[in-house]
Amino acid sequence: MPRKKEPQSKKPAFKHEAYIEGSGSVVDEKISDTLKKNYMPYAMSVIVSRALPEIDGFKPSHRKLLYMMYKRGLLNPDKERSKSANVVGETMKLNPHGDQAIYETLVRMTRGNEALLHPYIDSKGNFGKQYSSKMHFAAPRYTEVKLEKICNELFRDIDRDTVDFVPNYDNTMQEPTLLPATFPTVLVNSNTGIAVSMASNVCPFNLEEICETTIALMKDPDHDMLSTLKGPDFPGGGMMLYDENELKKVFETGRGSIKVRSRYSYDKSSNCIEITQIPYTTTVEAIIDKIIELVKAGKIREISYIRDETDIDGLKIAIDLKRGTDPDKLMQKLYKLTPLQDSYPCNFNILIAGTPRVMGVREILTEWTAFREECVQRRVYFDLNKKKEKLHLLEALSKILLDIDKAIKIIRETENEADVVPNLMIGFGIDEIQAEYVAEIKLRNINKQYILRRVEEVDQLKKDIEEMEEILKDKKKVRKIIIDELKQVIKNYAQPRKTMFYYPSDVEEEVEVDDTPDYPVNIFVSDSGYFKKITPQSLRMSSEHKLKEGDYISQSFEATNKTELVFFTDKAQAYKSKASAFDDTKASVMGDYVPAKLSFDEGESLKTLVPTTDYSGYIVFFFENGKAAKVPMKAYETKTNRKKLAKAYSEKSPLIAAIFVGEDSDILLRSTSGHALVFNTGMILPKTTRDSQGVQVMTLRKKALLASAEIIKPEESADLEKYRAKSVPASGKPAKDLGDTNQLTF
Repeated sequence: MPRKKEPQSKKPAFKHEAYIEGSGSVVDEKISDTLKKNYMPYAMSVIVSRALPEIDGFKPSHRKLLYMMYKRGLLNPDKERSKSANVVGETMKLNPHGDQAIYETLVRMTRGNEALLHPYIDSKGNFGKQYSSKMHFAAPRYTEVKLEKICNELFRDIDRDTVDFVPNYDNTMQEPTLLPATFPTVLVNSNTGIAVSMASNVCPFNLEEICETTIALMKDPDHDMLSTLKGPDFPGGGMMLYDENELKKVFETGRGSIKVRSRYSYDKSSNCIEITQIPYTTTVEAIIDKIIELVKAGKIREISYIRDETDIDGLKIAIDLKRGTDPDKLMQKLYKLTPLQDSYPCNFNILIAGTPRVMGVREILTEWTAFREECVQRRVYFDLNKKKEKLHLLEALSKILLDIDKAIKIIRETENEADVVPNLMIGFGIDEIQAEYVAEIKLRNINKQYILRRVEEVDQLKKDIEEMEEILKDKKKVRKIIIDELKQVIKNYAQPRKTMFYYPSDVEEEVEVDDTPDYPVNIFVSDSGYFKKITPQSLRMSSEHKLKEGDYISQSFEATNKTELVFFTDKAQAYKSKASAFDDTKASVMGDYVPAKLSFDEGESLKTLVPTTDYSGYIVFFFENGKAAKVPMKAYETKTNRKKLAKAYSEKSPLIAAIFVGEDSDILLRSTSGHALVFNTGMILPKTTRDSQGVQVMTLRKKALLASAEIIKPEESADLEKYRAKSVPASGKPAKDLGDTNQLTF
C-alpha cells in the first residue's frame, strides 16, 4: 500500500525569498484611510515645499538656486559670469530635482527671458522669451549667468542670523528657510504655482509703488492704497482697464480679474497695424493663430496679411489692412475675438509659517512687515552680542594697559604653557576668555600705542550697545530702519511703470462685436410650426419641401444669417431668436420644430413669424372682435438677450392674424358674415404698449366675427375690383364704395 503523502508547507518561489506568514492576504481598509496614509504626505509636501511662494516671494526651487549662486560669489560685481551648467550642478546640492527642471527655473528668473519685472539673474545667451512659445532657450552649456545687483537686497545680512537655516536633503550643508529681502519681493515679481487642491497666481506690481504703499501702511494701517498703488505692472507692458471696484476687491481679498489689452500703433504710409505689447498671459503665436483662424472662417475680412516681426529690438506683430479699413474699429473687434485682450486671474495664495492663506495686498504687506521686523530685530540682536563680546575683550586690554610689564613678567615667568591663562586671570582679575585674548596678542602689539588705540573703541562700543538695546525695546525704531531701507531701495532700483491704463470712457468698451458669419438664406415656416433655413444654392438643388401630412408652407422670407426672428404664439407671448441659431438645412428634410427648439410653454403653438434686422416698421394685430392694434417693432427690441416676452399683444379677444408692415399698406379683412373690408394701415395710430386692445376697424354684425386678414400686394392695391370677385356677400346686395376713405365694403 503506497504511503500517504504528508501535507507540505508552502515553499518560497525564489531562492532568496523568505516565507512570511500572512503574506499575500487581502486586508479590508477604508479608502479614506488609504488616501490619508498614502496621498496626504505627498499633497502636503507639494503645498508646503514646492508649489506655493512664501512671504519672501520665493518658492523653494527659486530660493535654493539663488542661494547657491550667492555662495559661489556670483553677486560680486568684479566676478565674471558662470556657465549655467555649473550653476545647475551646484544647485543640485540643495535641490534633488533633475537638471532640466532646475535650468527651467533659472531661465524664468533671467533678464533675457523677460518674465519678471525686476529680473534676479543677469544673463548672456539665448534664454527664450516669456511671450513666445516657439522661441526656445539654449542648452545650459552655452549660456552664462550671474546675480543682478538687486539681489544685494535679497541677501543683505543673511550671515547675521536674520533668518533660520536648516540642513539640506543629505545633511551635508545648511540652507536658508527664507531670504531676508529688504523690500516686498512677493508682490514685485509675478509668481504662479499649482499645488494639490489649491493654486497661487500673484501678479506683479511696480516696485516704487509697492515700497511707498508699504511705508504708508506702516505709518497708517487705514491708508487708502489706491492713492499710492495704482494697479499691477506687467513686464510686457500693455494697457490695463482701470476698474476701481475690481482693484479694491483684489487689494482687500486677493482675488479678482485684471483685464489687459495690447498696445498698438497705426502706420498710415503702409496701412499697417503694429502691435508692440501684448497681455502677460498670452503669446505671439496664440494671437497670430487665432487671427488666422478668424480670417479663414470669414469672421474678419479687413486683414490682408499678418506676420511676426519680433527681432532683437523686441516684440512686434504686423497686420496689413485692406483699403478703407478703420484700424481702431478693427482693433476693437480683435480685442473681443482674440487674446489681444486677456484677463489675469488673481489668487494671492501665500505660505505664512507653513500655512497657505489667500490674502489681499493689505494683509500681505502687513505680514511682510512683521517678517521684516523680525529680521531686523534678529540682526540688531546679533550685532549687539558681537559688540558685547568685543567690549568684554577690550575691557581686559584696559586693565593690562595699567601694567604691561606685569603681564609680560607673568607670561615670562610661567614655566608651563598651560598655566599662562590661569596666571593672567589671577594676576589681573579677568576671566578665561579675556585672559586667552591677552595671551594671544602678538609680541609686536604689546606696546602702549596699540593698546591705547584699541581701548579708545570702548566708549563707542558702549554707545552702540546702548542704542541697540533701545532699538530692541522700541518697535517704532525698528520700523524706522525698515522705512529707511525701503526708501533706499526706491532710490536705487525704481523704474517707470510699464503697464499704462485705459478707462471705459476712452473706448467703446461695451460695443459687442457680432462674429456671426453673414450670408443670404431663405426661411420657410410651415403651418404646424416647422422651421427651415436653406441657402439659395441648396434651394436651387431641391425639388420640393418635405412636410407632415396635411401641413403646408405658411410663410417664406428672403433673409440673411444675421436676421433676428420674433415668433408670436397663440398665448400672447413672443420668443426671440436669430437665424444663425438654426442649422442650415435642405428642403428635403422636415426642419426644426419651433415649439421644441425655443422651449414653448405646454400647449403653446406658433402663430406667426416676423423677421427683422433693425426693428423698423410695425406689426398689426387683428382680433376676432374686429379690432386692430398697430405696434412698432421697436417695442420688441431689448437691450439684454431676453428670449421670451410676455404680453406681446392683447388677450382680450382671440388673435386672427399678425401682419408685419414695413410701411403703411392696404389690408383685406373678411368676416364670418361674408363681408369684407379693405383699409390702409396708415389710418390707425401706432400704440407703444404691446398689449394694446386696438381700435375698431370693422363693424361686425350680430354674432359675426373677424375671420381673416391679409395684406394686399403693392402691385395689386389699385385693382380693388379683383377682391370684389373673391367675396360674394350673403345678402346678394351690390357693394358700396366709400371713395376717398380707401375703404370698400360688400
